[in-house]
Amino acid sequence: MPRRHLRVTGAAREPLGAVLRELRTKLEVPEEFPAEVVAEAERVAADPPWLPDRDETAIPFFTIDPPTSTDLDQAMHLSRRPGGYRVRYAIADVAAYVAPGGALDAEAHRRVTTLYFPDEKVPLHPTVLSEGAASLLPDQTCPAVLWTIDLDADGRAESTDVVRALVRSRAKLDYAGVQKAIDDGTAEEPVALLKDIGSLREQLEVERGGISLDVPEQEIVASDTAYELAYRAPLPADSWNAQISLLTGMAAADLMLAAGTGILRTLPAAPDGAVGRLRRTAHALHIEWPHHVPYSDLVRSLDPRVPHHAAFLQECTTLLRGAGYTAFRGGDVPELSTHAAVAAPYTHCTAPLRRLVDRYASELCLAACAERGVPEWVLTALDALPKEMADGTRRANTVERECVDIVEAALLRHRVGELFDAVVVDVKDREPAAGTVQLTEPAVVARVEGGTAALPLGERLRVRLTQADPGSAKVLFTPA
Repeated sequence: MPRRHLRVTGAAREPLGAVLRELRTKLEVPEEFPAEVVAEAERVAADPPWLPDRDETAIPFFTIDPPTSTDLDQAMHLSRRPGGYRVRYAIADVAAYVAPGGALDAEAHRRVTTLYFPDEKVPLHPTVLSEGAASLLPDQTCPAVLWTIDLDADGRAESTDVVRALVRSRAKLDYAGVQKAIDDGTAEEPVALLKDIGSLREQLEVERGGISLDVPEQEIVASDTAYELAYRAPLPADSWNAQISLLTGMAAADLMLAAGTGILRTLPAAPDGAVGRLRRTAHALHIEWPHHVPYSDLVRSLDPRVPHHAAFLQECTTLLRGAGYTAFRGGDVPELSTHAAVAAPYTHCTAPLRRLVDRYASELCLAACAERGVPEWVLTALDALPKEMADGTRRANTVERECVDIVEAALLRHRVGELFDAVVVDVKDREPAAGTVQLTEPAVVARVEGGTAALPLGERLRVRLTQADPGSAKVLFTPA
C-alpha cells in the first residue's frame, strides 16, 4: 500500500539521526557535493555566465510554498484580460547557472532529484544555487523561464508563450495564509484570482475525466525533543495552486508534441482488474459507488477528512502506478502520449531546482516557442533521461517510505504491548488475515498480521503493538 505524501518540517533531532544516517549510507545517497561542484556553484552564483536581456521585474510575482521552503521553483502573477485571464508563471532558470557537461551538470545527473529526510534535505544542486541565487526568493532579481498562458472565460488555454526573462518576486506566501486571505476576502486580486482560475481548471479537469487525488499527507513534525506524526488534509488552495502547475505541464506537452521533440510524463489507463478490485474496496469501506458513476466523479465526491474516505483515496493511488517518462524526437510521436490521471498530454517542467528533467523540458519549450532548433546538449541527453528519472524517482520513493517507517517505529518503540484503535485500510488478497491498519492516534499506518480470522476491510479494529524497531524500520500489530 503506497504511503501518504511525506512533508517534513522542523530540525534534526537525535537519536533518530544515527538511524537516518545509516539509511543514507544503505541507499548510497550522495550527501556532500564534490569540491569542484561546490566551487563551480559558488562561481556562477556570484557571477552568472549569462542573464536574459528581457526585464520583467515590474510584474509583482508571488510564490506559494510551505512556510519553511527556500528552494522556490515557481512564482506566479494572475490577472484579468478582456474575455478571460492571463497566467504568468515564472520558473527558475537553472540552465542560466548549470553549464552542459560541467561539474554541476554531471552531479545533477548523478542525483536526479532532491531527497527529503526528516533531519535534512539532500538537494539536487548546491544550496548556494537551489536556496540562493537560482531560487525565486522575495526581493531577489532572478533569471527565469517565463510562461504567459492566456485563458478564456472558462479557463481554457488560448495561447502560450515561453521566454527567458529577469523576474522579481514580491512576496513568499504559504498555503494556509493564502486560504485564509481568500476566505476572508482580504486577498489582493492576483492572489484572489487563484481561486477563480483554479476552480475553472478543476471544472475542466472534470470534463476531460482527469483525477486529482486529495490524499491526506502523513507529516513528520520535529518538536523540541522528538518527532511526531500527524495527518494533514489538503486545503482548497493546495488544489488551486496545483492546477496552475498542471496547466503549465499540459501546455508544455502540447508545445513538444507540435514541435515533434520532447519528453512526456505518461501513464497508461488502469486495467479493468484494478478498477474491479477498487470497487470491492469501496464496498468494504461502505462507500457507495453506483455502476453508472465514473471513477473520477466518485473520487471528487469524497472528503479526505473522513477516515474511510481517506483510506479509499489512499487505495486509489494504486491506479496511478506505472507512470514514466517518454522521450521522442524527429516528429516520431509516441503511441502513449497521455497521462491517464491528467487525461491529457502532460510533462514535468515546473520544478527544475528539485528535479533534473524539468531543466530539459524548459529548453524544449523555449525552442518550440521560438521555432528554432533544440540545443544539441538537450538532444544528446534526451534518450537517457527516462531511465535516469525512473531510477531517481525510485530512490526518492524508497527514501520517503523508509523515513516514515523509521519515524513510526521510533514514535512507538516504548509502547510495545499497548492496545490501539485502528481502521483496516488494506487486506492482502492471498492472506486475508494480514493487511494494513491506520491508527486513530498517533498518525501511523502499519502492517497487521497474526490473527486467525479475515480482517474486516473498512471496519474499526482493536490492535496490539507487537514490534517497533527504528533500526529495522519495522512496526507490526496483531488483532487484539
